[in-house]
Amino acid sequence: MDHPRRKLTRKKSISYAKWGYIFIAPFFITYLFFTLIPQFLTVYNSFFESYRVGLKQIGPTFVGFRNYADLFSPDSSGTVLILKYAWNTLVIWFIGALPQFVVALLLAVLFTSTRLNIRGQGFFKTVIYMPNLIMAAAFSMLFFTLFSRVGPIQALLEQWGVVDQSFDFFSYKVTVRGMIALMNFLMWFGNTTIVLMAGIMGIDQTLFEAAKIDGANSVQVFFRVTMPLLMPIFVYCLITAMIGGVQMFDVPQILTKGSGQPNETARTLVMYLNGYLTNKNYGMAGAISVIIFIITGVLGGFVYKMLSAQYKTDKTPHRRARG
Repeated sequence: MDHPRRKLTRKKSISYAKWGYIFIAPFFITYLFFTLIPQFLTVYNSFFESYRVGLKQIGPTFVGFRNYADLFSPDSSGTVLILKYAWNTLVIWFIGALPQFVVALLLAVLFTSTRLNIRGQGFFKTVIYMPNLIMAAAFSMLFFTLFSRVGPIQALLEQWGVVDQSFDFFSYKVTVRGMIALMNFLMWFGNTTIVLMAGIMGIDQTLFEAAKIDGANSVQVFFRVTMPLLMPIFVYCLITAMIGGVQMFDVPQILTKGSGQPNETARTLVMYLNGYLTNKNYGMAGAISVIIFIITGVLGGFVYKMLSAQYKTDKTPHRRARG
């Protein structure tokens, strides 16, 4: 027979694990219905021919890998369109990502430097992060207005004699790609700076002091102390930026009015995908989605393995010390 006090204690006990599962359940339920199941349906639809002609629905008819074969088949001009658009996407992303990480690293080091002790850091952090709060659609419309034939940039350059009235920013591959890359840089370098600053601030400050006592200059401290310890955060920022770059859509879509002009050199993979979704061709759209997923996974895995190789080997000094 149980003691009365023991029964009272048993009734008052709370299962914290149960409440933990209850609180995290909404995320997993939402992820299941709005992410995981649609992903499987996308792969499933990629093996079917399903499109609409007017009001008539064609399919769905199982065609196996024919959608994938059609994507990698050259058109009448001998161009494999998906490879062309993949190259456009990677070039535009790289042009914007390279200065993004260079400037973000520089600002992160300057703002976290105890020697410089820059005042008003809160103000500067707010200013550099503000472009990230602006919608990409609004940013694209702003640039379209500024660089149009009747925009202020065109008028100013004509007044200075740099260009004439026949010049059009949207007629040249270099200028269109440059504008898209510039917008991506302006929108995301602030976010990258904040994340890298948090990573640097998490490094033990005694390591920097020891390096300075040993006579290391600022460049040596950055490459020998800061970057090796910041590498996990840097890899995270690079991979997430790469994922966003492969899925680039809104900025080039609005800036070029969906045409990817000139000569479709600014058309990205997701713009290509959106064209099939507009035509209700879910089979080809699913195949493109799967290819984008594979490209993202391969590039992300390659970057992670290349930059994190030093943390995966047993030859590193800290692992040898552990025995």
